[in-house]
Amino acid sequence: MELDDVSATGTCCAPLSGPALDESEASELAKVFKALSDPVRLRLLNMIASADGGEACVCDLTGAFELTGPTISHHLKVLRQTGLIDGERRGTWVYYRVVPERLTRLSGLFALPALAPA
Repeated sequence: MELDDVSATGTCCAPLSGPALDESEASELAKVFKALSDPVRLRLLNMIASADGGEACVCDLTGAFELTGPTISHHLKVLRQTGLIDGERRGTWVYYRVVPERLTRLSGLFALPALAPA
């Protein structure tokens, strides 16, 4: 953006495209970001979101880490508690999938509106 653009509009950046957060939603989303601040949880979420068929078995997730099964289970529990993933038990295994609405909400937090060509 050039200086002339700033003086013409009075701002340097376009506002975010979504509505402002209220205190309750900001508090809830802060918990989600706190959960995602852990590299293991971020990788787990990425692995689940990019899995073939849209879901991943816990048996496929544990091998990617040098962590114990209970530790991986704890990280998955945190992701479930924040509403980022959901799981379904099938026999002895649990299959996880992302909750699309939650990821869409996160991505929309910082989305800028489409800018008209100059």
